[in-house]
Amino acid sequence: MASEQNNPGFDRILLDPAAHYDSPADVVSDEQFPVSARIEILRRWEYDAADASVAAEEGMPGGNGELIADIIKALQDLGAEIDTERTAPTKQGGLGRSSIKTDK
Repeated sequence: MASEQNNPGFDRILLDPAAHYDSPADVVSDEQFPVSARIEILRRWEYDAADASVAAEEGMPGGNGELIADIIKALQDLGAEIDTERTAPTKQGGLGRSSIKTDK
């Protein structure tokens, strides 16, 4: 993923994947980045969605249960194995790097 780290477009996408893609499936089909970069984009998007779900739980508008399911499916479509037992020790419970395994 070294070449993506020098790509300002990739950096902008990581900051807000939802602003650049209409759905997680669009990330899967975006072949301008290697699979490892697409997995990172989806991981970041999942964290953002989990954060919004926590906000909804606390009475703020939002709620992203369906989006999170779509992101997990997209990660699996890219060949990432999801270990749901290993989530971050935060209220968001996002998918940390150690919970997403890939050979790509």
